[in-house]
Amino acid sequence: MLATPGPLPTGPGWSFEVKWDGMRVLADVADAPDGPSLRLRTRSGRDVTANFPELAGLVDLAPDVLLDGEVVLLDGGVPSFAALAHRIHGPAGGKAVTFMVFDVLRLYGVSLLDRPLSERRATLGRLDLSAAPHVEASPLYPDGAALLEVTAARGLEGVVAKREGSPYRPGRRSPDWVKIAHRHTESCVVGGWRPERGGGRRIGALLLGVPGPDGLEFVGRAGSGLAGAAAQETLRPLLTDAGASPFASPVPRADAAGARWCAPTVVVEIAHLGRTTGGRLRQPVFRGVRADLDPADVRPEPR
Repeated sequence: MLATPGPLPTGPGWSFEVKWDGMRVLADVADAPDGPSLRLRTRSGRDVTANFPELAGLVDLAPDVLLDGEVVLLDGGVPSFAALAHRIHGPAGGKAVTFMVFDVLRLYGVSLLDRPLSERRATLGRLDLSAAPHVEASPLYPDGAALLEVTAARGLEGVVAKREGSPYRPGRRSPDWVKIAHRHTESCVVGGWRPERGGGRRIGALLLGVPGPDGLEFVGRAGSGLAGAAAQETLRPLLTDAGASPFASPVPRADAAGARWCAPTVVVEIAHLGRTTGGRLRQPVFRGVRADLDPADVRPEPR
């Protein structure tokens, strides 16, 4: 179940959580003859169990449970998507992640999807999350306006408001969950890149697109956020050269100059200041690779 962008809801029947800057993950503990097994899956269904060995203790919560939450990596006390992306694509090891759980969808073989959120959260509260290292419950807050102010002051991504009586609808973007972000972020597909000035193999800018009715639509060129070694080491091995542009329409000459086209297989997270009237991203900044998403999962964010 996905949140819909919108203004902060008011009135009774809503609870509020921090919008964590991480990777959405379903943790599925299934009973088996030789003991419970754990599988961690992303929104696209990709198995990332091996990426987070520190979460193996989830099997101790219950022999049969399905949890929804966000894997985050703290950098200076604040969740950092860029640090998490580097942890996934970088060398083995590194700082441990935290799994912030905000929903329970099945327990002891019983589906909870049709139960109201308030009941699912009460069920989550009865699980002893302390039995699993690096696992916490995402706190609930009654005052959305206050939480929005605090998250802005602390450099957090934003707030998610959830209707307490809402059921869980897998895969749907629901108005019962509303996300209020302090900055625009969007997942985009990389269709090409331009080298830094002077040539070489260092990436100076990414050419970005989102799937449209006629194919990959060009939405802008991102040059910021790529200077660090972590960004270069993460991105370069993932970009597969292609002989022609993967975009459905010609890329403007100013953006295409010197471009090296690549197969549209890599999804990245981009921060920006909104869209122009022509649909281009304003001042896009690279934040990290979205290992949890495939290009087919990318959709333009509602404006």
